[in-house]
Amino acid sequence: MEKLPVLFISHGGGPWPWIEDMRSEFRVTEQWLKKIGEVLRPKSILSISGHWEEHQFSVATSAEPPMIYDYSGFPAHTYQIKYPAPGAPELATRVKALLAPVGIHVNEDPFQGFDHGTFVPLHLMYPKADIPVGQLSLKANLDPAEHFKVGELLAPLREEGVLIIGSGLSYHNLRAFFHGGGPTSEMFETWLTGAITSEPLARKEHLLHWTEAPGARLAHPREDHLIPLMVVAGAALQDKGKRIFLDKAFGVAMASYSFGDLTL
Repeated sequence: MEKLPVLFISHGGGPWPWIEDMRSEFRVTEQWLKKIGEVLRPKSILSISGHWEEHQFSVATSAEPPMIYDYSGFPAHTYQIKYPAPGAPELATRVKALLAPVGIHVNEDPFQGFDHGTFVPLHLMYPKADIPVGQLSLKANLDPAEHFKVGELLAPLREEGVLIIGSGLSYHNLRAFFHGGGPTSEMFETWLTGAITSEPLARKEHLLHWTEAPGARLAHPREDHLIPLMVVAGAALQDKGKRIFLDKAFGVAMASYSFGDLTL
């Protein structure tokens, strides 16, 4: 089976595809995610969302994952959204098997559902919800090196028909989002694109020391939405990285990246 690329998607704010005023701000994101879904047709998907953290790495094992409306203050209809894709218990087992030989313990969670970091991009990429979706949590220590290593260990999935998607944001400072966050988001995104497009060894070095980047802690006061990128970059191994699109929502830059062969 042909090796699939790996993706890091800046998933935007809340349930934006279902809110017209917000949707207009994310037109570029919507267009590109739909295009990616037309080009890539994986056997299954492994989502690593910035909205799921556990004390230990965990995998979702439900065959019929519920919905998680992990946002507040949005219209009532956004709490009725359904993304009825099947879960992927077999993929959860495979993830555990890949991590176990090096002593990485992975818990099973039979109740974890789809949070908006998962269902928002997948709704746009695969609206028929007909591809099984597995989920791997972040580990709450948010250690970049540990997550990068996990990504390296998961790389064989790419040759097994699994599309690995890290879902977060290239800029995630909610306090500054509507109050002058634009210049910082652009400064950090410029650094991030440079890091991702570097040769693999340099890329790893840059990403593991991301806090030294210009505007790093202004862009990510807490790195929960950046750490999915570490998993993805680890799974890239020696494949080159590139920015696949850049959106600007409410004046803030939001970039998405791919590693490996992705022609759009």
